[in-house]
Amino acid sequence: MSKKQTHGLPRCTHFDDSDASLRRALQAGNRGDSVPRCARRGRTTWQALLTLTFALALQACSKAPAPAPVATAAAAAAAVAWVKPAGADIEPIFAQARANHQAVFLYWGAVWCPPCNQVKATVFNRPDFIARSKQFVPVYLDGDTAGAQKLGTRFKVRGYPTMILFNSDGNELMRIPGEVDAAKYMELLDLGLASNATIKQSLTQALSGAELTPASWRLLAYYSWDQDQAQLVPKDKLASTLAQLARACPSAQRETANRLFLRAIVARAQSKAAAPDAAASLAHLKLVLSDPVQTRESADVLINYPTELLAAAGPARSPEHSALLLDFNAALDRLHADTSLSQSDRLGAIGAKVVLAKLALPKSATLAPELVAQARQAAADAQRLSVTAHERQAIVPNAADLLSEVGLLDESDTMLKAELPTALSPYYHMLVLAANAKARGDKAGSLDWSEKAWHAAQGPATRLQWGSAHVKRLIELAPRDAARIEKAASDVLAELDATAETFYERNRRGLEKMALQLKSWDQRGQHAPTLKRLAQQLAGVCGKLSADDDARQACSGVFKSASAKT
Repeated sequence: MSKKQTHGLPRCTHFDDSDASLRRALQAGNRGDSVPRCARRGRTTWQALLTLTFALALQACSKAPAPAPVATAAAAAAAVAWVKPAGADIEPIFAQARANHQAVFLYWGAVWCPPCNQVKATVFNRPDFIARSKQFVPVYLDGDTAGAQKLGTRFKVRGYPTMILFNSDGNELMRIPGEVDAAKYMELLDLGLASNATIKQSLTQALSGAELTPASWRLLAYYSWDQDQAQLVPKDKLASTLAQLARACPSAQRETANRLFLRAIVARAQSKAAAPDAAASLAHLKLVLSDPVQTRESADVLINYPTELLAAAGPARSPEHSALLLDFNAALDRLHADTSLSQSDRLGAIGAKVVLAKLALPKSATLAPELVAQARQAAADAQRLSVTAHERQAIVPNAADLLSEVGLLDESDTMLKAELPTALSPYYHMLVLAANAKARGDKAGSLDWSEKAWHAAQGPATRLQWGSAHVKRLIELAPRDAARIEKAASDVLAELDATAETFYERNRRGLEKMALQLKSWDQRGQHAPTLKRLAQQLAGVCGKLSADDDARQACSGVFKSASAKT
């Protein structure tokens, strides 16, 4: 995703190379890169054997979503006719949409990312979504295909999955949050398709005091603010803007106004800004937690942001904080028991309970046995009820992570290892295994799983992301092994293609982050020769790029940017 908290591990939508970000990505259900089917060049024998093992296992076998509405047999049998751009050239697709007076639905995702697979398992396979897709041009961008990262920069998308609805003129109507449940997703899609105003126009009108339709207010409340990238509102103004919208929303639209208040609380907590209307925010949060209908309406916010929301109650372990915690846990228990929610959301509700319990615990205390048992049962149920490959790619890493968060590391490992032979993208699961080993204090085991995950990863963007993450883990866990660190970083650079695509969006940020980590490792200058060799290696790639291409400047600035930040 998308940054999402949760039981410790993003919206993939915002997955970087830290264990914390991995955990956030796992829980996002939305909000942090994709994997082409073809193998990457230079695969090791270990990789080849692993691939063969997976292929044989897949030949041998096989967030359970809420049931999709019944549709005609013809609609159910059909599939979305996804259009894929030729490289970064998407203009012919928009030209076709203008000519046919159609909207454009853009999906930017990755085959390994759990939230992406959640959307595939709960939304894109629905007969009503498939039928609705005839009304717009459905565009599929895979983060590992040519042009995807450059288009990611153009449309200001960073996290997987990001889903944007454009009108026929190419203006944004809505960024649909992937963490909402499938029925809500369809409601928002319909509202966006029927809208005569762009989301920017609706925001401007709302802030000016102009009257908006209930549909426009709803689109503002459910806009994917996490993925806005400051297009509509500067980051430092987001909390106050959402609070202003919440106050301006007509009282007749209670659920919409309360959701805006919740989003304002979250944005304020994330920006660490003062809350001038703290009492009002807390009152709205209490109302949502006490009302089952309101709880269900904002289930995604409650599940994904418990820490930020609880902060509205003031200092930890104060009477107000303790009272709100009781209400919060009761609301999460209702969501976990709600069978209209997906398995992912129900699992996430227990994960949120674990997060809240850890916040309230003294450092030396352990989680209540009842909560540990509830988490174990929730993980087992979610795994058992997830059947399709997309469901399991979305659910199993989350379920295993929940086990890890309550201290059941061995059970988490067992679940993940059993899934490896049949997983769509087992290298994602290996990152959780690496995190588990690290939690045990097993540095060698953590590095082993991290390296295996990198070697098994597929697709240029994914391999760059996994490789730079492995370099970071080496620096953290084996900082004295200079030879191993240099080799890993050099191997990452050796796979870079000398094309502009390599230096856009997530690729560029991944390289800059790796360079920054290497510079931090070299704080005393003891590894200067290593960094010089790596910089020279990258310069050889940069030199092959066109001199008038922005990508060449981005490439050349990787190590320079790191130097400027240290």
